[in-house]
Amino acid sequence: MNVSVVTLFPELFDTFKTTSFVGRAISGAKLALAFHSPRAFGIGNHKSVDDTPYGGGSGMVMRVDVLVACIESVEPRPHRILLTPQGKPFVQERAIALAAKPDIMLVCGRYEGFDERIRKHVDEELSIGDFVMTGGEVAAMAVIESVVRLLPGVLGNEASTHEESHSPGNQGLLEYPHYTRPADFRGDRVPPELLSGNHAEIAAWRAAQSRARTEERRPDLLKKPKS
Repeated sequence: MNVSVVTLFPELFDTFKTTSFVGRAISGAKLALAFHSPRAFGIGNHKSVDDTPYGGGSGMVMRVDVLVACIESVEPRPHRILLTPQGKPFVQERAIALAAKPDIMLVCGRYEGFDERIRKHVDEELSIGDFVMTGGEVAAMAVIESVVRLLPGVLGNEASTHEESHSPGNQGLLEYPHYTRPADFRGDRVPPELLSGNHAEIAAWRAAQSRARTEERRPDLLKKPKS
């Protein structure tokens, strides 16, 4: 999978791209991560990438001509994603769909935002939550990590993605609780069902716990239509 990141600050990814399974995916040729700076297409001697907004207002706005020049410089054309708090929520279903694409691009903003016309040059807009950050780099890392872990051969145990929170294998519900040794910690004991050795009993307990946890913490997930 090829992931291109349009960012003014590629150095923010230095540790991210060498750590944990993202680093393993790159070293194992499962992931190719490239960075493209709008500054290379900036205007004038100072390579400006932003300007004051028409109509007045606070902050600076990233120029559409600079951004589009940077975006269009990447070939073959990837699936272009604008990272913005105005985008559709990034959910597990979208991560699964993106993991099936050979080439994606993540466009990170800075300053007050983008010139509105940039939206005509991307394929979709995504948001990682109803909050605002200084730039899109952290959002890009979140998307990359959630997508790359779904690529075949990246995780040591691919079955671990089948029943986790929000996954289709878990019907989009929250994952059941996990326990390990010790079996008794200060009087707080592991549920006896998990110690029974009865696989059917364990599966039934996990399914019940998953639904109960979803009802308690995220009842909105129970109202979502099943795809």
